Amino acid sequence: MRSGPGRGRPLSVARQLLILQLVVFTVMAVVAGVLFVLDERREADSATGREVIDIADTFAQFPEVAEGIVAGDPDGDLQVRAEQVRTSIGVDFVVVMGMNEIRLTHPTPEQIGLPYTGHTDAARAGETFTETYTGSLGPSIRAVAPVYDDADDLVGFVSVGVTRTHIWEEFVAGLPTILGVVAAGVAVSAVGAYFIARRFRRQTLGLDARQLRTLYEHHDAVLHSIGEGLLVLDIDALTQKKHSASSRPRIDVANDEARRLLDLPRTGPVPFDALPATLRDLSTRHDVRDELHVTDGRVLLVNSDAVRWDGRTLGTVVTLRDHTELQSVLGELDAVKGFADSLRAQAHESANRLHTIITMVELGRTAEAVAFATDELALSQALIDRLTTAVREPALVALLLGKSADASDRGIELTITEDTALESTSTMSTRDLVTLVGNLIDNAIDAARTSDEPWVEVGIRQDETTMIVEVADSGPGMSAQTLARATARGYSTKSDHHGLGLALVNGLVSKYRGSLRTEQSLGSMVVVEIPLGRTGADGVLAADPGDGE
Repeated sequence: MRSGPGRGRPLSVARQLLILQLVVFTVMAVVAGVLFVLDERREADSATGREVIDIADTFAQFPEVAEGIVAGDPDGDLQVRAEQVRTSIGVDFVVVMGMNEIRLTHPTPEQIGLPYTGHTDAARAGETFTETYTGSLGPSIRAVAPVYDDADDLVGFVSVGVTRTHIWEEFVAGLPTILGVVAAGVAVSAVGAYFIARRFRRQTLGLDARQLRTLYEHHDAVLHSIGEGLLVLDIDALTQKKHSASSRPRIDVANDEARRLLDLPRTGPVPFDALPATLRDLSTRHDVRDELHVTDGRVLLVNSDAVRWDGRTLGTVVTLRDHTELQSVLGELDAVKGFADSLRAQAHESANRLHTIITMVELGRTAEAVAFATDELALSQALIDRLTTAVREPALVALLLGKSADASDRGIELTITEDTALESTSTMSTRDLVTLVGNLIDNAIDAARTSDEPWVEVGIRQDETTMIVEVADSGPGMSAQTLARATARGYSTKSDHHGLGLALVNGLVSKYRGSLRTEQSLGSMVVVEIPLGRTGADGVLAADPGDGE
């Protein structure tokens, strides 16, 4: 990608970071080196000052110094002694003078007998002091100490000094070490910056700042515009969890639709534990296709793919599509289809019965033909009349009649209890009611088929505050633990709603704040209780806030 005609590709963020780090580290190292040099020079001056004070005080206490000053050093012994001290210790001059400040010793013999250039006021007051002064040998750091005779009378002074040139030469001799330390610091910083930039380059895929900004803007726009829920799970954090109890899985991305479908917080980070248990399993299950998952009140179609780069798995992308409405429509379609199949079967049976009746009439058995026709008609019509009278919901009547015919075709005796009656379904929508009852009956029929004499019994009734649905069958039955596992929010790879029946029922029960339990009667029984309303302050039953579709 080029930023414009005739211009090269912009530097990647990693390369920019490398250059900036090198510049910053180099400047810091140079500044640190300069400060270190200045500090070393100041320390060298301080050390020289302390050294010449010690030498001056020590030399001033030599007895021959006071004696030589008083005698005027006629034989030059004091000059010889001063030069021995100067050369052995490594200072540039040791000058001895009397109270008249005339030099008695000096490294340059021509200066002997000439006045001392410097100050002696503090020494006359009995204090050893240092000063930086330009004398006959050039600028120097010198110390001046008073000299006392045996009677403790001040007889003269000793000045010991080191020239600036000498100090600088010693300092320059140590500069290679200082420069080597600075160079080593720059080199280590450069190597560190290189590895940091290399790692950063892998993390940013070698993109420059403009590309990263564009990528983020497009990423953010896509996340907010797509109609599917999208989750991105960080597999690195999940892997670390196996090795560290304190490490927590992380959801890197959760778009608006995913938050809505899973009832997650609208803003802020999403805790991994907030996901349904079956979706958490997708962190280690990749390449899932069109898998149905049931959450509280929703049926989701789920796909997951691994995110891979350079042969490494970086995470998992999970997409969610809402199939709740479609699943409900499929439930109604099943009911209608069952009812149509029942009508088709009844039409087939009616044709058979009609042929039988006609044959019986042709054979002259008129009375038996009439009895046969009226018995069959009475049996079927009695069930229809009873249900349409007791149950005020036509869709539920059609469902029960359809399931009854379907069970009969499968060789299962389906009985609708005599006390079945339902006056109102204002709390529960028709679609949810059909889904609830239809799935309970389907599961009962599937369970009953495992017995030698299969049967199913359905009862629907209500009292003042509760609708009760009881579905019993001749199957092996379920314990409370088995029911809990069967109703847990789970997934199914089947293309229809079967395999999700009890999970769908449990979702509806939770939606309407009801209860679901199993009981052992003559066979196995599942009981659902749905509140028809809640009692308000005036004692009147009011609709539940979660009512309706």
